[in-house]
Amino acid sequence: MAELGFWNFAQREPDRLALVCEGREWTRGELLAEANRIAHGLRARGLGHGDCVAAVLPNCAEFMALYLGITQVGMYLTPINNHLTGPEIAYIVKDSGAKVFVGSETFAEACEVALKEADFPAESAFSVGSVPGFRPLSELTEGQPDTLPENRTAGQVMNYTSGTTGKPKGVRRGLPELSPDIVFSLMTGFLAMFDLQVEDDNVHICGSPLYHTAVLVFAGASLHMGHAVVLMEKWRPEEMLELIDRYQVTHSHMVPTQFHRLLSLPEEVRAKYDVSSLRAMVHAAAPCPVETKWKMLDWWGESIYEYYAATEGGGTLAKPAEWKEHPGTVGRAWTNSDVKIFDDEGKELGRGETGTVYMLLGQADFEYKDDAKKTRDNRIGSYFTVGDIGYLDQDGFLFLCDRKNDMIISGGANLYPAEIEAEMIQCPEVADVAVFGIPHDDWGEEVKAVVEVVDGLEPDEEVRERIFEFLKPRLAKMKTPRTIDFIDEMPRDPNGKLYKRKLRDPYWEGRERAI
Repeated sequence: MAELGFWNFAQREPDRLALVCEGREWTRGELLAEANRIAHGLRARGLGHGDCVAAVLPNCAEFMALYLGITQVGMYLTPINNHLTGPEIAYIVKDSGAKVFVGSETFAEACEVALKEADFPAESAFSVGSVPGFRPLSELTEGQPDTLPENRTAGQVMNYTSGTTGKPKGVRRGLPELSPDIVFSLMTGFLAMFDLQVEDDNVHICGSPLYHTAVLVFAGASLHMGHAVVLMEKWRPEEMLELIDRYQVTHSHMVPTQFHRLLSLPEEVRAKYDVSSLRAMVHAAAPCPVETKWKMLDWWGESIYEYYAATEGGGTLAKPAEWKEHPGTVGRAWTNSDVKIFDDEGKELGRGETGTVYMLLGQADFEYKDDAKKTRDNRIGSYFTVGDIGYLDQDGFLFLCDRKNDMIISGGANLYPAEIEAEMIQCPEVADVAVFGIPHDDWGEEVKAVVEVVDGLEPDEEVRERIFEFLKPRLAKMKTPRTIDFIDEMPRDPNGKLYKRKLRDPYWEGRERAI
């Protein structure tokens, strides 16, 4: 399989399209040359095997060049969520042990604060665009050769968990003493699970932030499989349709929020663009309402794949035909993986019984950097959990209920916000919704909903009543929110991840939740 891998494709056919970003088209040869200059530049600064480079960047060509340069010389790349504050970024820069810090003018203020907060040496800080205290990235690459570096060995991406329940932790895997051509050729097997082939005129579109684990895995694997990648710096529904049409896009990695916003476009807008090229529009990261999934299958045909995994590993896969037979599933365990359900005492549960979801991924072990306790606490034997609740049906298909920390216990009953949100998002007035439990003196918790209404609608009591009327035939009374508040914009990151604690925590100030 060594003939795979971006570096090989680029040497064989340097003039073929590799990347589209901000209106510029990069050939394979151009992207490879920049990646090689970065690799040489890092080594010239004294970085070696196992060293780390931290980056706060938007979706841009420099991000992909860093990824392709670092991972061929045995180093770690730590992409940092570009929505974090300066002190939050500084924590990850320090915790990762980064020897080089790359920032962006787009996030100049936070990067400047992080540089000072981390007491990071300015001579090792580089920027795309102008950031006070940082040197231009061109100073890292200037004068460096554009040829492949010698003694190439595979590096890794060290992502950090989201930190929604505490300080984020780096998920660090060992560096194999293998050629990057071999390691990243093997990586393409992941895309093969979604029935994608080598080259074959495939084009990947990336509209979610590359700092997310799965987003970079899909974009990177696409390059290593010989596919072109179309990068969107900011995701906009109609722009995505236009790019799908223009570049005959075949696959992507998406989240259900994007599906909902695409479906919200007027029918005449959706009809303007040809989407017949689509083959594998893969979604994950958040629960997808069954009704939304059916609508996407009706529109995009047999191209909607779903999987369940985590930064730590995974996972399950549901191909279109399988999902239609088991609506609502996130799939069955993929090759070399396994899924089990355990109760709170660590007892394995049977089919149809609801508990905490644990996963196994072959021999791909990991540890939370410098946190042996968290590594141990999240495991039962060789299985790990990220805290999701679910069950396996009789055929072994996994169904998720919700995150354990999000479950509402009201009057002794377990209520799952994801189920309630799935119904509320279908309401014509609702653009986005979050459901969570707030304190109730008699019941323990009551159901609260926060709603972002569709553009052009003024949130008022009439709208609130229309939402309640919509929910009456859809939700049992105990699941229906007692109250609905409105918000201008839901606290989501661009990949669709909802920071529910920002909404829920103020209600629990000075009180302790049972979960």
